[in-house]
Amino acid sequence: MERFVIEGGKALAGTVRPSGSKNEALPTIAACLLTAEPVVLKNVPDIADVRVMFEVLEQLGAKVEHLAEDTVRVTAAAIVDTVDTDLARRVRASILFAGPILGRCGRVVLPPPGGDVIGRRRLDTHFLGLQALGADFHMNGNYELTAKKLVGTEIFLDEASVTATENIIMAAVLAEGQTVLMNAAAEPHVQGLCRMLVSMGAEISGIGTGTLRIGGSKKLHGTTHTIGPDYLEIGSWIGLAAVTNSDIAIEGCRPDEMRMIQHVFSKLGIHPEVEKVGFGTGSTGASATMRVRPNQPLEVRKDLHGAIPRIDDAPWPAFPTDLMSIAITAATQCKGTVLFFEKMFEGRMFFTDSLIAMGASIILCDPHRIVVVGASPLYAARLESPDVRAGMALLIAALAAKGTSTIYNIRQIDRGYMRIDDKLRALGASIVRDDG
Repeated sequence: MERFVIEGGKALAGTVRPSGSKNEALPTIAACLLTAEPVVLKNVPDIADVRVMFEVLEQLGAKVEHLAEDTVRVTAAAIVDTVDTDLARRVRASILFAGPILGRCGRVVLPPPGGDVIGRRRLDTHFLGLQALGADFHMNGNYELTAKKLVGTEIFLDEASVTATENIIMAAVLAEGQTVLMNAAAEPHVQGLCRMLVSMGAEISGIGTGTLRIGGSKKLHGTTHTIGPDYLEIGSWIGLAAVTNSDIAIEGCRPDEMRMIQHVFSKLGIHPEVEKVGFGTGSTGASATMRVRPNQPLEVRKDLHGAIPRIDDAPWPAFPTDLMSIAITAATQCKGTVLFFEKMFEGRMFFTDSLIAMGASIILCDPHRIVVVGASPLYAARLESPDVRAGMALLIAALAAKGTSTIYNIRQIDRGYMRIDDKLRALGASIVRDDG
């Protein structure tokens, strides 16, 4: 089993560029099945979950060609309607094949997906939405959906689920008539998927809002789509730079996607600066450089009348659940007390046992709430990554800690962060990957 060996306590310096967004790559890979024509994806992150999604495409009959390090061409001229069980269990995003295969083939058989164990992650919203479009749903070990034809309708989602929104959009673009999708997720990666589908000939309005109007088409064509920067990775670099007292410039950012993240970090006395704004090429749009300078205040800003502040998560444009672990780790190095309220996943907070073992002062109130009292010096420890985001949070803690830490199960980190050890070494970090 591979591990990271990290010597902490070193300030880093330099420039880093985030990889393409994992959460945009996954649905856009699935969307390649919506047309028989070639689709070229650029700025594709070379991470474990993405590689599995391409394996699923090949298993379904698509041709996958790697044209460059971050560029892939997919041609799905003829596909089958059943996803392999073992592949589905390796990545939770395999659920995203339901919508496009159903729209393309009129039938899909999908085994239950795998993924992180951070709490209950219901799939009901996916199937309720696809049923509203006219699909029949059966469950007998696998999930099976069939439809003689899909017909657009009004759909109000019972929760603003990102992947359910994406699945329903991908089915609706091949449905007959218009679909109005209300209470839809509007995260940047959902917007990226919508822009790709529009470039394939789909009619989608309301992109970036909670109500999407989707005009069905009989056929979509090929396209070239550039995946946007991973704003969750950018948020991770901000937290990492602050707690290691580093000077790091993060290139290729979209400031509009970072507003709430900057607001939350400012509560902890962390103030990244937008140094340079320009206009990038392709569909990634505007680009900027964000810089985190050394000697950040690292002091919790109290609410009015000296009240303890609260940091919580919610659907876009609120603070993303995937950065809660990073913000918690950062808070351990900030003077003051702050309450974190994780509303979405009841297992997300359990990684804090490892932070406590490293010296952090944290009170676990219940599965959804913790209180962090800082600043507490962190000390090296033997750690294990429980999921993608907690794994990155523990890596940040190890870089800030005194001594040499070891992190096991790093495949979890690799699932979401492309060659993170290489990027860290380029900034001066002492981190080694070995077989343990």
